[in-house]
Amino acid sequence: MQLSDTRAVITGGVSGLGLAVARHLVAHGGKAALFDVNDDKGAAAVAELGEANVRYFRTDVTDEAGVAANIATAKDALGGLNAAINCAGILGAGRVLGKEAPMPLSTFQTTVMVNLVGSFNVAKAAADLMQHNAPNADGERGVIVNTASVAAYEGQIGQAAYSASKGGVVGMTLPMARELSRFGIRVMTVAPGIFWTPMVDGMPEAVQQSLGASIPFPSRLGKPEEFADLVAYILGNAYLNGETIRLDGAVRLAPK
Repeated sequence: MQLSDTRAVITGGVSGLGLAVARHLVAHGGKAALFDVNDDKGAAAVAELGEANVRYFRTDVTDEAGVAANIATAKDALGGLNAAINCAGILGAGRVLGKEAPMPLSTFQTTVMVNLVGSFNVAKAAADLMQHNAPNADGERGVIVNTASVAAYEGQIGQAAYSASKGGVVGMTLPMARELSRFGIRVMTVAPGIFWTPMVDGMPEAVQQSLGASIPFPSRLGKPEEFADLVAYILGNAYLNGETIRLDGAVRLAPK
């Protein structure tokens, strides 16, 4: 898939990793629909990238009917849909047995709903439309890129909910890719390490430096642009399918 031909839905698209992907696509001639729940940042992203290139849709990724409706509207607005990039997510941090009480079940449920169920919800709604696309020379009709985390493999103390949700994203990648292969739709996942995001920006400088020092090489936090570069490469390489790629500077998370 050529980036200039890409018409993508990007969840979590108004900040962090999602916005970096949108910027990269637009810079190379693509167009994107930004799904998020922050109207102010959505307006800012559209102002930056141009209404001719991006549209913002207030979207709760856990809302089945709402996602399906917005994806259909986005396809019309963009003049097609051949990519879905899931970047929306929440941390859901908390210990199973906290100081005051065990983790409320609602915390675990909400984390899984947004990170895992939300990714599935967007992916299946997008695939439902992509299956009707005209195939390219490789027979490809679309690409789905999900975002997991290295915490799917080495979850730290306090990440039981987050790691479970991201482990689920990794786990559904291959079976979804196998199933959708008959429609010419690829499914890939990226598992980022520790990246510069709005969350990290709010941390004390000493904490930021400590995080960077924990990464073998390069000993710094990942740049959202590096995530976007990988997503763009996945979109362009038709032989990448059914796999999760770690993008982490060789970091392996410690227990805490």
